[in-house]
Amino acid sequence: MGIERISTGSEFEAKVGYCRAVVAGGFVHVAGTVGQGDDVVSQCRSALDVIGTALEKAGASFVDVVRVTYMLPDRHEFEPCWPLLREAFGDNPPAATMIECNLIDPKFRIEIEVTALAPQA
Repeated sequence: MGIERISTGSEFEAKVGYCRAVVAGGFVHVAGTVGQGDDVVSQCRSALDVIGTALEKAGASFVDVVRVTYMLPDRHEFEPCWPLLREAFGDNPPAATMIECNLIDPKFRIEIEVTALAPQA
C-alpha cells in the first residue's frame, strides 16, 4: 500500500512543506483548510469547496468522511456555518469536533480538517 500526495498548487504548500491531502493506510487525510471570503460563512463555503476538490482527486467525496475538525477563533461564529455543513455531509454525518483557537492569521474565521475512507483499489 503506497502513499499518494495531492496538491492544490497553493504557494503555501511549497513554502511550508505540506500537501492538501495524503492518501495512506486506507484513509484520505485532508489538511486543515481555510477559505477565502469576507465572513465566516463565505470562508466555510470556500474551504468546503477546496476540501471537496481534494477528496475528488483522491477518488472520495463527503459521503466518505468519517471525521471532521472545525477550528474557529470565535465559537459564536460556528452556528451560521451549520446549514453549509449539513448540506455538505447530508445523511452521512461524520464524527465531529469544534475547537475554539487562534488561526494562523486573524482574517481567517474557520479552518476545517477531514479524514475520509479511501476508495478500495
